Amino acid sequence: MITAGIDIGSITAKAAALEDGRILGAKVLFTGYNSRKSGQMVLDELIAEIGITREKISAIIATGYGRNSVDFADKAITEITCHASGAHFIDPLIRFIIDIGGQDSKVIRIDENGRVVDFAMNDKCAAGTGRFLEAMSRIFRMDIDEFSLLSLNARKVIPVTAQCSVFAESEVISLLARKSPPEDVAAGINSAVSKRCFSLLKRIGMRPLVTVTGGCAKNQGLIKTLTKAINMEVTTLPVDPQIIGALGAAVFARRNGQG
Repeated sequence: MITAGIDIGSITAKAAALEDGRILGAKVLFTGYNSRKSGQMVLDELIAEIGITREKISAIIATGYGRNSVDFADKAITEITCHASGAHFIDPLIRFIIDIGGQDSKVIRIDENGRVVDFAMNDKCAAGTGRFLEAMSRIFRMDIDEFSLLSLNARKVIPVTAQCSVFAESEVISLLARKSPPEDVAAGINSAVSKRCFSLLKRIGMRPLVTVTGGCAKNQGLIKTLTKAINMEVTTLPVDPQIIGALGAAVFARRNGQG
């Protein structure tokens, strides 16, 4: 049986397909302004790549920020549940998930069966989110991939202390204007995001194993500062961390199709 999961985030749309517990493929596209259209497009491109027809898919589950816009899905499930399911599917030993999304960040505690035990969210401010890191990369006139590597060359961490994303941008611009090393400022930005994640983890009781999902998990500088902030190794999943939500949705679609 082939099932699919569609994860519509505020920045990217993801789709993943499973066949009897095996990953057939996955696709990531920018979301755009129309969540339904983005969901349809990412699914169409995925099935074209893996060489199947839409009729071969037994069930589709939608998740993420725009999940309710995907009206062709059989069901919509929260991204918290799907990230838990996706991470557990890839590595059953994972107990804590940090998902830094485009518009919020969240930490999720799961049990040995991949069920959500507890979670905490930061959805009141853009600081500590993917959009915050994108805004920071623009200040450096870099794309997000370049920016993710910049802080790896830092000699020290220059703290970015502003709690608001708008003030943080002004603070970073001022630091750079004073000729502070860009790599040290970038390390400070990643450290600020990491500290926010650590604060959320403390609220739900942190212990191994911890992983990071979502596009921000590709930010090597962030993972480095996060490891230091939580004083714990961050487990890297052997798949693209950006597709974990869609993958978890495909896992639920399998259960839905069997039910």
